[in-house]
Amino acid sequence: MYDTIIVGTGPAGFSAAMNLKIHNKSFLWFGNKDMSSKVSKAEKIRNYPGLPEITGQELQAHFLQHAENMDIDISDKMVTMIMKNADSYMVLADNELYEAQTVLFATGVMTAKTLDGEEEFLGRGISYCATCDGTLYKGKKIAVICNDERFEHEVEYLSELAEHITYFPQYRDCRFSAANVSVSGDRPVRVEGENRAERLVLQSGEVLPADGIFIIRNAIAPDTLLKELETKDGHIVVNRDMETNLEGCFAAGDCTGRPYQYTKAVGEGNVAAHSIIKYLAAKNDRKENKSGK
Repeated sequence: MYDTIIVGTGPAGFSAAMNLKIHNKSFLWFGNKDMSSKVSKAEKIRNYPGLPEITGQELQAHFLQHAENMDIDISDKMVTMIMKNADSYMVLADNELYEAQTVLFATGVMTAKTLDGEEEFLGRGISYCATCDGTLYKGKKIAVICNDERFEHEVEYLSELAEHITYFPQYRDCRFSAANVSVSGDRPVRVEGENRAERLVLQSGEVLPADGIFIIRNAIAPDTLLKELETKDGHIVVNRDMETNLEGCFAAGDCTGRPYQYTKAVGEGNVAAHSIIKYLAAKNDRKENKSGK
């Protein structure tokens, strides 16, 4: 069992990982191996202390080099579900389960809106994980929605199972092709069905029947990943120690609310890491006192 699992590789996640590493805590860090695309696309960053007028690409390069120097690894497995046990968390990533005493959300702000009906039919015809649920649709007709080119390998995997895929890439310059895949430039807006998802309504007004619908995004809303998590106006509710409403669960960075600033995210990641360290120490003390009795 790990001490913690960090979800998200932006400045908050890196700040937390760095401090946990310094304190010799065991952790897994899930996210993009190139860290944050938001950082790398920034033209100029003028409020990062000690690094005036640095570009986003330069700051990203510093982050990546720092992580490499500290021997901190990033796993690019996609986290699709988090479950709370009595005193630990189970994290499902690419159909593999990992267990940790604590979990830290550093997921940033989810920019992609969910489809009408998406949450209603999740687990009933809608899936976020190709490797988890792909075999359920072997030989069937499915729809796949994806907003990041780096997940095209998931589409390829599904194409090896399904009879036919209608693919809706939500990014520019899609070059994906397969004999049984039709790439559509239309935009899905709603999922419909009776007891399970059965069709996609498209922006053009067309209705596409489907045996299953896979929605593969580079981020999943935190309260979708962990159902009991308290959110407000799209942000995770935390206190000054970056604690959420769930014991052993913490959050830091843009996912906790404005201002959306790199300096704020780094500071919250630092606070979250030290809160996790304090929580683990108190938990260990309770165990020792109990065993001493």
